[in-house]
Amino acid sequence: QVQLVESGGGLVQAGGSLRLSCAASGSIFSINAMGWYRQAPGKQRELVAAMPSGGSTNYADSVKGRFTISRDNAKNTVYLQMNSLKPEDTAVYYCNADVLRSERGRTMFRYWGQGTQVTVSS
Repeated sequence: QVQLVESGGGLVQAGGSLRLSCAASGSIFSINAMGWYRQAPGKQRELVAAMPSGGSTNYADSVKGRFTISRDNAKNTVYLQMNSLKPEDTAVYYCNADVLRSERGRTMFRYWGQGTQVTVSS
C-alpha cells in the first residue's frame, strides 16, 4: 500500500502564513509528479501547485507569487508554503503523488491524501 499523510493546516488570519507537508510511504519504487489540490465548499477540486519529477513547477493563477511548492525526495515529502493568505484560500487541501510501485511496473498510480483543513479569517 501507499499512503500520503498531510499536516500543517489550521486557522490563520488574512495576511498570515501556513506551511503544509505531505509524506508518502509504503510500496514505492519511485515517485514522478507530486502536487497540491484544494476543494472549497460548493466548488470543484482544483489544482493549486504541481511539481513534476523534472523539477519544473506549475501554479494556479490565483496563488502565483504567494505559494511555493517544494520537494524533499529523500523523504518522499512535498511541501506547500502559503504566504499572504486570503479568505478565498479557505479549503480542504489534498496532496497527490504519481507512484511507480516496482522496478518492473508499467503503470503510474495516482494516490491522494485524506486532506487538511485551511481556514483564513477576515
